[in-house]
Amino acid sequence: MAKQPSKIVWTPVKEGGHLTDRIVTRIESLITEESLHPGERLPPEREMAQLLGVSRPALREAVKILEARGQLVVRHGQGVFVDQQPADAVRARLADIKVSLEELFAMREVLEGPAAAWAAAGINPAKREVLRRALDAEQDARHPPINFGRLAEMDALFHLSIVEVAENRFLHRTLGVLQEMLAAGMRTTLRAPGRLEASARDHQAIFQAIADGDEEAARAAAERHIHAARDAARAEVHEEDAALAD
Repeated sequence: MAKQPSKIVWTPVKEGGHLTDRIVTRIESLITEESLHPGERLPPEREMAQLLGVSRPALREAVKILEARGQLVVRHGQGVFVDQQPADAVRARLADIKVSLEELFAMREVLEGPAAAWAAAGINPAKREVLRRALDAEQDARHPPINFGRLAEMDALFHLSIVEVAENRFLHRTLGVLQEMLAAGMRTTLRAPGRLEASARDHQAIFQAIADGDEEAARAAAERHIHAARDAARAEVHEEDAALAD
């Protein structure tokens, strides 16, 4: 009998972008993170739509897309299952991830570098305290035993706090999109060897530059951090690719 996945992983899909695409991304991420395992049955359509907070037609379309990609299998009368992921499907997934990661980190650089500089330009004691609290919360989440879900949340909160402090109305409208980009990037980098320590140093450097009101240093620190995260993500995908070729 197929094992039912834990309902804990089925959190509502966030707003922003095409609904079907967001459902596809959510289910793909659960498969990539191994919250859903090969051969595991997904909840029934009505239940899964409620858990994700989406309509059944949108969910049905997402399942069709994932079935075409070889990630899900629909067995009539039995349900929807995670595919056993044959080599071709894994290679296709890795190719998609490579392209997505390059685009993701390019956009993070576009958004977060200027945000750090603007935050530094307008820094004051109140804003400095907002960033300090966010950094302290993120650093506390790094203490063992590490809850990586909690750490990812606090890590993202630090970055989003910089955007809040920057007080640029147009940048502020990208918060939802940026939050999704941060989550996607951290899924591939948080557990990479050495990233926890390097990320902590990067965040401290970003905070200090902003706190000092040094716009150029803040922008440079943010960009160095994004480049390092990108390199870690690339290495993770490369390792998966190499393992598949063996």
